[in-house]
Amino acid sequence: MEATIALRLPRDAASVPLIRQMLDGTLRSLGVESQVRDDIELMLTEACSNVIKHADPSDEYTVSAGVHDGVCVIRVVDTGGGFDPKKVDDPNPSAEHGRGLQIMRALADDIRFTNKNENGAVVCFEKRLRFVPGTAGSDLMHT
Repeated sequence: MEATIALRLPRDAASVPLIRQMLDGTLRSLGVESQVRDDIELMLTEACSNVIKHADPSDEYTVSAGVHDGVCVIRVVDTGGGFDPKKVDDPNPSAEHGRGLQIMRALADDIRFTNKNENGAVVCFEKRLRFVPGTAGSDLMHT
């Protein structure tokens, strides 16, 4: 089984709940366990929020999510100035902000940060899915 969704979104805070709800609804309908969906939602929120805060001069960004062989792969692509994740300092332990990359790294099974030649950045993260027994996803994964 393979399922894919992709959206081009305005670089606006209102776009984050939209893509988050669409992806969660898709994963819920497949029967993905709630803890896995929560992890994916948090990583997606952090990646999109980073675009909104830091991807100047981009006006829009793209989110694509696919489920293939029991893994959800999400790509968040912007057309901003790009960044070097190795040069992003770890936040102070008492800091209220700046933990997005740490959160994504902690929750993802695999994560990659790349800059595009024509400007912009790509954040790609993967999460292995677990399905509630007897749901569409669990049945489709075993066929």
